[in-house]
Amino acid sequence: MRQKFAPIVATLDTLGEGERDRHTDDPEEEWENQIREGPTVPDSVFQRTERLARSVVIHKDHAGDHSAAKDVEGLQTRCLRGNGDVYGLLKTGILHWDSITLDNGLRMRENYDALLVLSFGGPEKREDVIPFLENVLRGRNVPRERMLEVAEHYYHFGGKSPINDQNRALIDAVGKLLKAEGPRLPIYWGNRNWHPYLVDTVRQMRSDGIRRAAGFVTSAYGSYSGCRQYREDIARAQGEVGEGSPEIVKLPSFHAHRRFITANADRLRSALRVFSNAPHVAFTAHSVPTAAAATSPYVTQLNETATLVARQAGVTNWKLLYQSRSGPPSQPWLEPDIADHIRALHAEGRRELIIAPIGFVSDHMEVLYDLDTEAAELCDELGIHMERAGTAGTHPDFVRMIRDLILRPTQICSVDCCPPLQRPTASVRPAPAIVLPGG
Repeated sequence: MRQKFAPIVATLDTLGEGERDRHTDDPEEEWENQIREGPTVPDSVFQRTERLARSVVIHKDHAGDHSAAKDVEGLQTRCLRGNGDVYGLLKTGILHWDSITLDNGLRMRENYDALLVLSFGGPEKREDVIPFLENVLRGRNVPRERMLEVAEHYYHFGGKSPINDQNRALIDAVGKLLKAEGPRLPIYWGNRNWHPYLVDTVRQMRSDGIRRAAGFVTSAYGSYSGCRQYREDIARAQGEVGEGSPEIVKLPSFHAHRRFITANADRLRSALRVFSNAPHVAFTAHSVPTAAAATSPYVTQLNETATLVARQAGVTNWKLLYQSRSGPPSQPWLEPDIADHIRALHAEGRRELIIAPIGFVSDHMEVLYDLDTEAAELCDELGIHMERAGTAGTHPDFVRMIRDLILRPTQICSVDCCPPLQRPTASVRPAPAIVLPGG
């Protein structure tokens, strides 16, 4: 036990006596017992762990040692990897070390006067589908017949994507929480590809006198389309609006945040209750070209999320799969594909399956069509009983996670994070991928 927590003890030894006294009011044995208790670790443990890490940062910062952030990363990796919830809290809560204080009161670590929700956007009616897809594919060499093929997915549901109503529900839930518990911030909403467009929202924020907003992106993982491209969208909108545009600070990714894990684990447990025996669990995420995945933490983060959710839900028989691939067959994408996996399960004689789309924060079109329609039909054809676990959606823990991110210091992405896939410059080149994460 002492060996497991030796790095924590060593780190505490670097602190002044006053700080050490303030942050070690629990014996080592209590830490061990509480962390070992399993999926649900008491909030008091998270709070003490966060304060401990903050102390490390502040002590070194006062001494002029700016290696503190790396020290904290080491503390996370060496001491807390065994409990992903604590690890996720630390990761999202302490890396912006130059602005951390030990204030335990309810106040934002950053001075925001609004919350901006950024999302992908989606059509609201049949007439919107083609214009929406043209926005998504502008500047890309995608054959029109491929675009029309994707359009059929939307027409299957009357031309309306579920994402906009889901964002409205999320904004309503977050607004109620902030009104009840603070901080009381107005909430704005801007999309990349459909109304309300981000540039129009930023223009309205300027008119309303907003100076600095927290930007929450409805994507949990690091990738070009789910992270860096949103930063580019923000910069482009600010440029179009011009002087007086508000500063927008993108909140960090949250793939390992304890509340995101809890929300997904709770959804998975609900699906598990349908079965009398433990079924196989297939975690799914949107496939992307392997070349794009190689330049981002996408796959690593998905594996970490799947591991943490499975652990908290008590699942041992699981696998991470991919769905919704596009592009030409000659272009490698992340595999294995969910449909191929379903066929393999059938060949092995397995007849019970849960699909848990942890790669999505709500029931996007890819979930409703690619899983609830296509994958469900394949399972019916093969005689497999399939249940689909819900996404985080408006789960209370997911809603509260957004508040947590606002209140804690912001981890700033590196300038070169999640670069875009470099397309070939030759005159003859394959059509680029159509990745619709959240439409």
